[in-house]
Amino acid sequence: MRDLVDDFIGQRLSRRAFMHSLGAIGVSAAGISTTVRSVEAITAGTLGAGQDLTGTGGELMVEQMKAAGVRYMFTNPGSFEVGLFDAFLDQPMQLIVGLHEGIVISMADGFNKVTGDPAFVNVHVIAGTAQSAGQMYNASRDGSAIVVTAGLLDNERGDDEILLGARPGFDQKEVNRQFTKISWECHDAAGIPTMLRRAFKVATTSPGGPVYLAVPDHVLEKKDVRGTIFPKEGFLLPDGIPPNADDVDHVASLLLKARSPAFLLGDEVSRAGTQAEVFELAELLQIPAADQGLPAFHNFPRQHPLFAGRHSSDGQDVVVYIGATDTSMGSDPSDTTVVCIGLNTTVMGTARPFDMAIVANVKLALRAIIDSVKGQATAARISQIASARTGTRNQRRQIQRGRVGMSPIHPDELGWALEEELDRDAILVSENLSGSNHFYSTGFRDDEKMWLSTSGAGLGWGVGAAIGAKLGQPDRQVVCNIGDGSVMYSASGFWTQARYGVPVLTVVCNNLNYQTVRNAYVRYGGRMQQENRFTGMYLGDPEIDFAKLAQSQAVGGALVENSADLRPAIRRGIDATRAGEPFLLDVRVARTGGGADSTWHQAFNLAQTRNRNV
Repeated sequence: MRDLVDDFIGQRLSRRAFMHSLGAIGVSAAGISTTVRSVEAITAGTLGAGQDLTGTGGELMVEQMKAAGVRYMFTNPGSFEVGLFDAFLDQPMQLIVGLHEGIVISMADGFNKVTGDPAFVNVHVIAGTAQSAGQMYNASRDGSAIVVTAGLLDNERGDDEILLGARPGFDQKEVNRQFTKISWECHDAAGIPTMLRRAFKVATTSPGGPVYLAVPDHVLEKKDVRGTIFPKEGFLLPDGIPPNADDVDHVASLLLKARSPAFLLGDEVSRAGTQAEVFELAELLQIPAADQGLPAFHNFPRQHPLFAGRHSSDGQDVVVYIGATDTSMGSDPSDTTVVCIGLNTTVMGTARPFDMAIVANVKLALRAIIDSVKGQATAARISQIASARTGTRNQRRQIQRGRVGMSPIHPDELGWALEEELDRDAILVSENLSGSNHFYSTGFRDDEKMWLSTSGAGLGWGVGAAIGAKLGQPDRQVVCNIGDGSVMYSASGFWTQARYGVPVLTVVCNNLNYQTVRNAYVRYGGRMQQENRFTGMYLGDPEIDFAKLAQSQAVGGALVENSADLRPAIRRGIDATRAGEPFLLDVRVARTGGGADSTWHQAFNLAQTRNRNV
């Protein structure tokens, strides 16, 4: 590549020829575009010199944000970030306010997942930083590229017992360090652009993940600071790393010779836009594909015959982990050949050894393997191999007739109704672990829904993520399918929906229970299961009216208790969002699993224990 760049800069190679040559050595389309823009900027002198600016620390930060391509700043503002917010006035970027730091992070997470662009967040000093921790954990599990900035009250200037500062002997950047790729502080106003560029670069470089940068109030407010601003083409790294050709041919040969191969897919597949290549190769050789245990994306069409559900390597002689972040999900026998493909080298060979690892962009690697398979075998032989592998395959789940018309509504009827009533290409944001999610036609094709979730399983993600997803894809229907327990971690997000006209349809699967946890209690088989009394699980007495909760924040809502009202209510919600208004459906569903009939909870009334009625 270096020689190609030299020839292009020296005008010995045309732009078209330069782009063609980059493609020929395996650089992705996105990588080609980024490389060409960067080299052209260098040629024009715009990258080498940058743009020198003088202003406050906050103004330098805002200018570098713009140059990095920031569209939205997700925030819960605080008084010690005044230098940033003052500089943000009248900027082309849009402020999105959330009423809690956790929901601000999940908004950024949803935005990053649907756009692939890094998201930008600002939270408030030490307390806001700590309150964001739950959703920072989720984002770190999912590898979401989020730049999280925060104000900082420096406890090493003056009083180390400063209010809203880190405790004596500690510093703020340590609070969320375990949930980030890098966590640090900037104490020099002139260094803000440099450190912010590093933040974007580290967050977006594969494997992605959140980063955290805290800036003291006096640094943001410092005046007459000179700094240099660079465009994103000068510091965001392309990830179009091609695979080794010999390794590609070897994997292709393995797949052709294998008796019973399988794919285990990680979220790197969706993040790199590799679903089509995985699908093509799976169909070409009739290879079943499974998603890793709790994926953030559905990386293979869930209703396709080759979708294998949860990974099992029983009887499989070759297993290819493609962009998988957890290679411990399968218990592959010692005689199974294991191949790992992707850019996340941290997980390769950690939980279990591999026989081959291809460190490359998964899209480029899969495309090369497909081409190698077709080059090594004739169409007739490929067809013969594929035919020999056909057998029992995944079948589309159908709703049982007896589960329609129940009161309360059976979760299967809700899942079935959503599948049929929502747009074929809707974005389904799910924080409903115990819901009936097996009916959805999720995947990557034009007539399939896009599935978004979090592999972290930390509650409070869904409402904010749906807002971020809609901001990122305003022309697609976005539906948040969420459990009643999860809503109360993030219910303030309905205010944000109303404030900014974010037309999300929220469907609350309300069974008055922490059902996922209750099912774990049942599996334990202890006293709770034997006596049908489950500590802390029942969420009735009093029952939360989620429709009224939404209405208190200017979001329309309706309670759905009867099967006959379910589909009309869904259509009403869809009509509201098409008109530009968010809407919530509080759907009362039946509890399922062991202990479903239990409404026991430990009775207590403080008022009745008083000696004085005060």
